[in-house]
Amino acid sequence: MAINLVTTFKPLVDEKFTTASKKSLLTNTDFDWTGAHTVKVYKISTSAMNDYGRTGPAQGNWSRYGAVASLDAVTEEMTLKKDRSFTFAIDKLDTDETAQQLQAASALERQLREVVIPEVDAYTYGVMCANAGTAPAAKALTATNIYAEILAGSETLDNAEVPETGRVLVVTPATYALMKKSKDIIMETDIGSDLRLKGVIGMLDGMSVQKIPANRLPSGFGFMIAHPCATVAPVKLEDYTIHENPPGISGSLVEGRICYDAFTLDNKVKAVYYQAQPSTGEEAKE
Repeated sequence: MAINLVTTFKPLVDEKFTTASKKSLLTNTDFDWTGAHTVKVYKISTSAMNDYGRTGPAQGNWSRYGAVASLDAVTEEMTLKKDRSFTFAIDKLDTDETAQQLQAASALERQLREVVIPEVDAYTYGVMCANAGTAPAAKALTATNIYAEILAGSETLDNAEVPETGRVLVVTPATYALMKKSKDIIMETDIGSDLRLKGVIGMLDGMSVQKIPANRLPSGFGFMIAHPCATVAPVKLEDYTIHENPPGISGSLVEGRICYDAFTLDNKVKAVYYQAQPSTGEEAKE
């Protein structure tokens, strides 16, 4: 006896797993690119200390305060380099014949979530790692040495007089697993929901611990300690448009453009410490 089994279709979409942007905790928007494509920032030098000549000017000087120095006032330029775009069309019949699952608005939201945000985040993290003021030689991280390496990074920022409040420790899931195995690390996990929304999973030695997917970080990433004062991450333009029935298309035309970049300020590079691992293509192992 032949039996025809019933096949059903559910009007749902099997969405990919994605994570929201977490770079806001690591960067700032202190400078305004409105009306400009390049921003110049002054870097002003300082004067050395002298021994005051209480009984008279030192030899060769006319002032008891010492030789008069001139201060330098040079600029660093920050020109936006990333001007990116995308476009796609959705035919009107395709929308109708996919139980309304293929729609312009939801497709645009998916494009931002799965393509745009990961690209911007990955680029920003790459700039921070490439311009880190301190980047020791690549070293394999283990559960035994992970805490000592993190403390070394924290000590480096201390000696560079980087503000202690606001520091962020960025780790991959693999590095975080090593931290969990370390007998020396006791992490404070009682944190507010606002920080959890930004990817913070705990506090360690006064630093927010932020876990970032490895595919958004440079190859061989171990960990990074950064203060948000160091990196400017402007998004000058975000323009996303849905055109209904434009000339030549029966349906929707979606267009998007985003102009962004990331810059590590010259005088604040010491606020970024990056520890890489030997690039083996594998996750960190104990």
